[in-house]
Amino acid sequence: MQVILLEKVVNLGNLGEIVRVRDGYARNFLIPQKKARRATDAALKEFEARRAELEKIQAEKLAAAEALGSRLAGFQLKVVQKAGVDGRLFGSVTNADVADGLKKAGFDAVEKSQVRLPSGPLKAVGEYPIQVALHADVVTDVTVVVEGDIA
Repeated sequence: MQVILLEKVVNLGNLGEIVRVRDGYARNFLIPQKKARRATDAALKEFEARRAELEKIQAEKLAAAEALGSRLAGFQLKVVQKAGVDGRLFGSVTNADVADGLKKAGFDAVEKSQVRLPSGPLKAVGEYPIQVALHADVVTDVTVVVEGDIA
């Protein structure tokens, strides 16, 4: 299926590009998330009429993500979990836990889908570098310090 991208999509294309994607990807993700629209003649004409407006919206989203990224850069999040004597956690620290911690620290715009844990959930006490993808072009490094609560 051919679609017109209404915003930049990682590993797919930029705003306004007409790309060919699998039908399911378009129907189940791109179109419902308003990231793309089916490429018909009427849709192309409507897109060209709204192009300046869409570019302005994308520029505003990028500016907001860059501002949040500059505040978030180098931030150190402290997470306390129950742990055994050997430093292993009972359970793990997931991207949802990190997103909740960032929201409590005042970064309300961070969603759990934006938190990237390179080696999966954190299962031991220590410091871990993670990434937060605020926008397709804005990825910020954050350090998560996992401390054990021995009880």
